[in-house]
Amino acid sequence: MRAPAETILILGGTSEAAEIATALVARGARRVISSLAGRTRRPAPLPGETRIGGFGGVAGFVAYIRSEHVDTLVDATHPFAAAISANASKASHLAGVRLLALDRPAWQKRHDDAWSIVASLEEAAAVIPPGATVLLALGSQHLDAFNGRKDADFLVRMVDPPDGPLNLARYRIILGRPSPDAAREADLLRDNAVTHIVCRNSGGVGAYAKIEAARRLRLPVIMVDRPAAPTGGQRFDTVDALLTAL
Repeated sequence: MRAPAETILILGGTSEAAEIATALVARGARRVISSLAGRTRRPAPLPGETRIGGFGGVAGFVAYIRSEHVDTLVDATHPFAAAISANASKASHLAGVRLLALDRPAWQKRHDDAWSIVASLEEAAAVIPPGATVLLALGSQHLDAFNGRKDADFLVRMVDPPDGPLNLARYRIILGRPSPDAAREADLLRDNAVTHIVCRNSGGVGAYAKIEAARRLRLPVIMVDRPAAPTGGQRFDTVDALLTAL
């Protein structure tokens, strides 16, 4: 295990990023900065420093790395955050800093799962049958693809209340994070007469309970497949492996 780098910038917003920041601070890293996109209004406090917001493209990213004297960049973003991961790869190369990236393993379909795997949100919207009641487990920024479906009802789970009406014809909002308990997720699906789930293949354990709940209730899941895997840097599929390399 190496001595901690002087300044480590973590691209976060995930539970794994928080775990990495916590471990590095506990280990004595001199400076740990967690960068969040700002999609959640009141993010949980993190050890070390926190910055919120974008960098202003690759050029802004490089400028920030240099101004803060970042030695190591850790990409622990969501598997669907393709743009920031691509920018991280370019910026680390241009700035001459080490890039370590976490590739969270995807969920794997089981024989008793009723998944329809699609390539995009638009394709997911197209395959919803008329009259369905759909849990959209996507986040508020990914709903526009479904605004043309006036023949389906949508249950939208959000961490924060929206600033105004959603761009959907027929919907209800439930506030809160997904439960890690499959039984509670099954109760939510049953109580709201959900017939289908639309979600992205985010992987990880935090949001997997809804997949287990759908399996128990034999509900169809419309699963949006991941974008092409990012490239560049050293890549790891577990937090422990990444931490060992730091």
